[in-house]
Amino acid sequence: MNCIIYCRVSTTKDTQESSLERQEEELVKLAEQWGFHIHRVIKDQASGYELDREGVFLLLDEIKQHEISAVLIQDETRIGRGNAKIALIHCLLKENIKLYSISHKGELQLSESDSMVIQIVSMVEEHQRKLHNLKIKRGMKRAVEKGFKPQNNLKNRGNLDGRERKEIPIEEIVRLRKNELTFSEIAATLRGFGFNVSKATVHRRYKEYMEKKEES
Repeated sequence: MNCIIYCRVSTTKDTQESSLERQEEELVKLAEQWGFHIHRVIKDQASGYELDREGVFLLLDEIKQHEISAVLIQDETRIGRGNAKIALIHCLLKENIKLYSISHKGELQLSESDSMVIQIVSMVEEHQRKLHNLKIKRGMKRAVEKGFKPQNNLKNRGNLDGRERKEIPIEEIVRLRKNELTFSEIAATLRGFGFNVSKATVHRRYKEYMEKKEES
């Protein structure tokens, strides 16, 4: 299995260099012991309370772009401290990444409190996704009830080359707005019907349309 070794010290002082080297040496030995293939070694010199770390962004990018199974750390404080630690561990677990630490002599075992917080965060995210999907469904239903006919507007439906649909049915935006749908609901409705459009774009297109109408 491919792994990434992540080392961190809290400051950029030269005296911390030896600590980084020691972490790397110990983790390389453990990777060999556990039969991991080391894909990359990442080193950070920054506070564990901060999320804005070059090494963290590199770590997340590598996980997205390559088949990584595990991250090796000296102990859980190396990945972060406080809320930053919880956030990063949550991100890694969502990607099915296992954390191994020297201090646990194997896979990282979260404390009961940390485990409970991460479970709560996961539950909240799941409900947010459900709420977002329900909002889209509600907007689509309202739009159709108000006379929106998606079959007349999805000109690029069936596009097989994966390009984004750039045409947005401004007439439908205007009509739905007149029927008292919010810009957020209109955007969600159009996304549900295949248009890659944000609330801000819907508002801007509507504003541009109305300004041109006033000028004419």
